[in-house]
Amino acid sequence: MAAPVAIHLEFGGGAELLFNGVKDHHVTLPSQPDPWDVKQLLVWIQQNLLKERPELFVQGDSGELEYQLQDQDNVVFISTLHGG
Repeated sequence: MAAPVAIHLEFGGGAELLFNGVKDHHVTLPSQPDPWDVKQLLVWIQQNLLKERPELFVQGDSGELEYQLQDQDNVVFISTLHGG
């Protein structure tokens, strides 16, 4: 069983507008059978933090989706309108 993971999420370049304008989020992901990876994090964000326009948050599979999150990681999301 993977332990809970405390991480810092930052949304910038306009991405914060999808989260009521809040740029910084300190969250603790709950325990689960497998370690948390970025792909699972994206689903968790959509279900727990995203406030509007989910079609603008994730489009297709790109990036380091298999990266396993570590406790105290900082994950930054920048709108693709600004090169993210």
